[in-house]
Amino acid sequence: MSGGGAVESDGLTEFLGHRPRLFALAYRMFGAASEAEDIVQEAYLRWAAADRATIGNAEAWLTTVTVNLCRTALVSARARRETYVGPWLPEPVPTGAGALGPLETVEERESVSLALLTAMERLNPVERAVFVLREAFGYPHAEIAAMLELSEANSQQILHRASSRVRADTPRFTVPADEARTLIERFLLAAATGDLAGLRALLADDIVSMADGGGKVTAARRPVTGADQVARYLLGLTKFLTPASTFDFAEVNGEPALIVRADGVVASSVMFFDVDGAGLVDSVRIVVNPDKLGFLVATGV
Repeated sequence: MSGGGAVESDGLTEFLGHRPRLFALAYRMFGAASEAEDIVQEAYLRWAAADRATIGNAEAWLTTVTVNLCRTALVSARARRETYVGPWLPEPVPTGAGALGPLETVEERESVSLALLTAMERLNPVERAVFVLREAFGYPHAEIAAMLELSEANSQQILHRASSRVRADTPRFTVPADEARTLIERFLLAAATGDLAGLRALLADDIVSMADGGGKVTAARRPVTGADQVARYLLGLTKFLTPASTFDFAEVNGEPALIVRADGVVASSVMFFDVDGAGLVDSVRIVVNPDKLGFLVATGV
């Protein structure tokens, strides 16, 4: 009984009710599940140490603490990413079980897509905070301004600027999951059989392929562009496959993704595909850095 009382004195039960939402917020701020977990843990420590009798709205208090912890931590995170080896891509998170909150609308899915999270890297911490709080969580500007110590007008201006910068390079077309899966299956068949012409036919002329190996595994250190070059590059990746390699589909970051397993158990890479209005693949993002696959492994995806 005394143990239960100790837990309650730390506010753990109440905090756990907010934790999924705080993780979803921190992940969108960072694009990294491991860093989001650290932020949420720090938010709990501050919650446990606070005089909670003076906190009128637990959700608002925890959200404010979490988003401002993220703002501070993003300064050093951005500095690390400037020296990152090769392209930096967000850490994949399986979303089929609701790890990042409800993803029932196109807008909710877009808010965790690799395309959007990658584009958000061009925002400074304040811009990112305003964008996430408004676009992903629907907070009114008055509340955002209070959390970030801005004026309401400034919050609105920051959102307009951030939206313009982010959405310039995000996909304009949304493909139903079943159609996306069919296209990926055709892509996989062409690659597995060495059908260069068949693979090339699935790609947009201006396609861009990015691979995040983080210097830990072999991966292209610059984006590969153009359908001919990307087709040859992707076919070349098949040399890393073994007889034990397997392929699975899963919902990752709100979209169908292809998961390649080196031994049928542990994910060795995750591939994301964006499609243009003509139904052709115009972007491929490949995460192979083993440090970024831990969340997938831990959740059994």
